[in-house]
Amino acid sequence: MRCSWLRSKWHFLVSAICLSLFVPVVLASKNFVKPEAKAAFNYPAHDLHRDEKVAIAADPYDTAAKAKIFSIDFSQHGLLPVFFIVTNDGDQPVSIARMEVTLITANDSKLTPLGTDDLYRLFSNPQAPTRPSPIPLPRKSKGALSKKEMDELDSSQFAARAVEPHSTQSGFMFFDIGGIASPLRGATIDITGVSDAKGNELMFFEIPMDKYLNAPVNP
Repeated sequence: MRCSWLRSKWHFLVSAICLSLFVPVVLASKNFVKPEAKAAFNYPAHDLHRDEKVAIAADPYDTAAKAKIFSIDFSQHGLLPVFFIVTNDGDQPVSIARMEVTLITANDSKLTPLGTDDLYRLFSNPQAPTRPSPIPLPRKSKGALSKKEMDELDSSQFAARAVEPHSTQSGFMFFDIGGIASPLRGATIDITGVSDAKGNELMFFEIPMDKYLNAPVNP
């Protein structure tokens, strides 16, 4: 009887230990979940074209609290993730297939989002330049991306080509801000190439990033 009780207790302890080891693995392997986007005009930094019923917002993930949704430490690689949101409140679709985005810093540096190939190249070779620079800037690196990190990068990026009526599209764009001390203060994000259903390009969008920096912090 005592032997049977000891065996049961031993089995219980082994199961508990295995479970404690298994749970962190499950949590660590959890897939990336893109933030749920609100309508663009709900974000502090946005530009709303009332007549055209289109709004675009930019929400930088420039703090540790916000960036924890990623398993990749983008700041360690000199990258700034920006969550872009495009809302179409009109009755016709809007084309963003030719949309071009430029982050213009206070010192007039013009930064464009890195493409997937540039991002992969940066992570596999941190010395590879992604934008012109007169001074080589060293980067920290953990080496090439894992399969999970590559999937995270692919699934997080802004990939929409159109925005249907009364809907919102969103995703991340990544900017190389290595060597720029305050990339957002006094900066604007200019957006061109947004067209209506007839192919007519809308007036360009301009998003002042000080609106984001000066917005009240949510408790």
